[in-house]
Amino acid sequence: MVVVSKPAIEQFSSYLKNNKPTTLFTQIPLVDLSKPDSKHQIIKACEEFGFFKVINHGVPMESISMLESEATKFFSLPLCEKQKTGQPQPYGYGHKRIGIHGDVGWVEYLLLTTNQDPSLHSFQTFRVALNNYMKSVKKMACEILEMMADGLKIQPRNVLSKLLMDEESDSVFRVNHYPPCPNVQPLSGNGNGNGDVIGFGEHTDPQIISVLRSNNTSGLQISLREGSWISVPPDQTSFFINVGDSLQVMTNGRFKSVKHRVVTNSVKSRLSMIYFCGPPLSEKIAPLPSLMRGDQQSLYKEFTWFEYKKSAYNSRLADNRLIHFEKIAAS
Repeated sequence: MVVVSKPAIEQFSSYLKNNKPTTLFTQIPLVDLSKPDSKHQIIKACEEFGFFKVINHGVPMESISMLESEATKFFSLPLCEKQKTGQPQPYGYGHKRIGIHGDVGWVEYLLLTTNQDPSLHSFQTFRVALNNYMKSVKKMACEILEMMADGLKIQPRNVLSKLLMDEESDSVFRVNHYPPCPNVQPLSGNGNGNGDVIGFGEHTDPQIISVLRSNNTSGLQISLREGSWISVPPDQTSFFINVGDSLQVMTNGRFKSVKHRVVTNSVKSRLSMIYFCGPPLSEKIAPLPSLMRGDQQSLYKEFTWFEYKKSAYNSRLADNRLIHFEKIAAS
């Protein structure tokens, strides 16, 4: 638990208030992965929202429940015990501070790389739960990316999923814990979240896609194209998929990475687990040639995932990271 005195809470929350109105959104695009024709729903959702919910995902509920249980136990430990997993540089345990440029949130987290055994030497059951969960979620993510390729009519169908399957894939896994915040004003009946304390500030994810699952506590919000914020109803049995910046570039802007954030709750804690699907560091990110039509020009300069990751790491959460990689249209 993040333990902060009341004066510190007041000082901390004074600049973390969410003063933008939000509405509860119940029409989240829904994709049933057991139906092959869902590829069309995936494409439509990526074009319109950059975000969708998946059911019949094939990830065992036992794996989900086990990881949630072990993560809850971990975050209930004294701070000194959690810090034994290492400081976030970038991997390890962190709290309140997000990144190196002053972003903060009402959150504590564990950030891990997925291509090696989690460095939780004193938490054997937690390690096993993480490995089982990540294996299942990676398989689901690859299935989604292959359905996406089918929907876009590009070959080979593993053009995206192979980036995750590569042994050099730079995917990362994050577990976020948002403790109850005593200074939060409860949500009003219309879903207006004015006055909520920000748990994790607005941002887009830099990777290809992100696979999110949380407990049954609300808090996730996404931004629509016109700039309004909507609250996403929680569903602990389903997963939510975010389009990342890299996929936006690979589709030459056809898909848009979704801006999202998390607000805190005054009564219940929120636990979320995110698998960020990243390519190998040396992978060149550019619009896929098979998606370019006629004399259509690329909107982006080609860059490697390492270059973009470095740029993202050196930016603030809310920054438009892709702006540095956009081509300037000829006048």
